Amino acid sequence: MLNKLALGTVQFGLDYGVTNLSGQVAIGEVKNILDYAKEKSIDTLDTASGYGNSEQVLGEVGVNNYRIITKTTPLKNGVDGVIKDFHQSLDNLNIGQVDGLLIHNIDDTKDKRFGKLFHKLNELKEEGVIKKIGFSTYTPEQVDFLLENFDFDLIQVPFNVFDTRLVEGGQLKALKKKNIEIHARSVFLQGVLLSFDSLSDYFSTWDAQFEQYQGLVREKELSLLEYALNFALNTQELDKILVGVDSVNQLTDIVNAFKSDVDLKAFKIDDINLLNPNLWN
Repeated sequence: MLNKLALGTVQFGLDYGVTNLSGQVAIGEVKNILDYAKEKSIDTLDTASGYGNSEQVLGEVGVNNYRIITKTTPLKNGVDGVIKDFHQSLDNLNIGQVDGLLIHNIDDTKDKRFGKLFHKLNELKEEGVIKKIGFSTYTPEQVDFLLENFDFDLIQVPFNVFDTRLVEGGQLKALKKKNIEIHARSVFLQGVLLSFDSLSDYFSTWDAQFEQYQGLVREKELSLLEYALNFALNTQELDKILVGVDSVNQLTDIVNAFKSDVDLKAFKIDDINLLNPNLWN
């Protein structure tokens, strides 16, 4: 089950996350994290040119033995600009191909130039430079739109114990029916699900629900980390669970939090102002 884990690498290039107190990860610690990940059969890294210098850091450390998923730059730069930026990502990562390339901004699909870009990316797929093409999404409606309009191989979606919209709406099952690989991000909701005591005043709106959820976790005699992690890992349709860490110790804690036999329920909070970190202030 641990091989369902994948490493998000935004912390390697930026000071990221509402509960992150240590800032951008030093390159020496990045190497230690990747070495430990490989030892634990965690072989997929998720990055993007928009994640600060994450790609350059990974390229310097060396990632030839990992599956690499990266993302496009905005289509406002033009089709040729996006393709040029992708080749720059390959150079930054010091690799010749990626396992996956995700359209980072789904609104690019509304651009009249998107058809040309999608065709060019599929040409790169035929050449073996890209193994899988897909999209990064935020809402069930976006997933529905993609399923209706495009043939693709890979998708990244938000998913966690508070946010199971894609289960209830049937999108996860529809994606698997088409054999699309599903990667889930925000399984810890940028750290919110791991510590409710250090959150900013913005999150006080949901204090009562947070307290109810913590009661549910206590009933199961689990830690917050154990509940959030295993809820995601036990969701059958998900192929990869993205986790971001600042240190080997954090990744060790995640690995050790795995439970082989637990039956966990969602705790639905149907409020986009909590579920979408882009709306936080």
